[in-house]
Amino acid sequence: MKLIHRYIVSTLTQSTLFTLMALLGLYGFFDLLGEVPNLGTGNYTFGVMAGYVALLMPGHAYELMPLAVLIGGMVAMTQLASSSEYTVIRTSGVTLNQIAGTLVKFGIGFALLTIILGEFVAPWAMQEAQRSKLSATHSMVAQEFRSGIWVKDNQNFINVHEMLPDNTLLGLRIYTYDEDFKLVRTSLAERGTFMKNEHSWLLENVKQTELDQDHTVSSSYATLKWKSIVEPGILSVLLVVPEQMSAMNLLTYIEHLKKNKQQTQRYEIALWSKLFYPLACISMALVALAFTPQQRRHGQLGIKLFAGICLGVTFFFINRLFGHLGLLYDWNAILSATLPTLTFLLGGIGIIAKQERR
Repeated sequence: MKLIHRYIVSTLTQSTLFTLMALLGLYGFFDLLGEVPNLGTGNYTFGVMAGYVALLMPGHAYELMPLAVLIGGMVAMTQLASSSEYTVIRTSGVTLNQIAGTLVKFGIGFALLTIILGEFVAPWAMQEAQRSKLSATHSMVAQEFRSGIWVKDNQNFINVHEMLPDNTLLGLRIYTYDEDFKLVRTSLAERGTFMKNEHSWLLENVKQTELDQDHTVSSSYATLKWKSIVEPGILSVLLVVPEQMSAMNLLTYIEHLKKNKQQTQRYEIALWSKLFYPLACISMALVALAFTPQQRRHGQLGIKLFAGICLGVTFFFINRLFGHLGLLYDWNAILSATLPTLTFLLGGIGIIAKQERR
């Protein structure tokens, strides 16, 4: 049984990795096409563009892993069925439950790879990709507001006109309110640099105005130290979409938003999706087994393979759709993030159980 187990896992792994490479090649090609209009902007050469696209690949691999497991698993199992190897394995005494256990272990292996990509490789690679592009094109971080980045820190409302790739802040404005939400101070700084040793910002060319009930007092400073819980680690999430952030960074940012009584729905959905997404690899492995023909009929092989691939693509888009619907209609974050994966998992188990009863 160990020999059969190793053979099946080896066949599945080779097919899945080949599928993943093919999908990444396709995504890389379209990424290159999308970046061609930016060539020649600043120092954005073809080499920088190629490096930028290469750094996007870990994020694409993370997103495509369940789809690659399904397609690769189905292709491998269909090849085994086509060559009658699957029939020989079954008639030699190996039960469907034992084969399902083998595919679960195969799915767990790729689930662990997905965790490594999602937690460590993809977030870092995405930030480096954005930094390299911003640095080459001399661009600012794109935000939802024309006035730049807005962040709330306790009684301070902070506006940053530009955030450079090295986390330097340009055009910094700090509006300080009292407990009755009355404006008591405004601070305008030309530049802000974070000092790691002191965990504070060094503001340059600062103009500060104190607002009293009947008069104002203005002051100017060449440099001024500013303590704030807003650090580059928090601001850097603005360079990466929530779906590409690590679970630890999401937890930190959600806690920051809750303390400042701001909306957390999008980040909570991203967090729960991150936690349950590796389970999709196991689900897709079982679905691949569920669509494996029990008999060697070429027509049946082709139809089931095509149906399974369509199912995998459907899962890929439904998983994204539920995240957007959950954000749009304020659904429960856990439900929005886990329902597609759990549905496919239960569906695969149900089909396998039905086949076993036959």
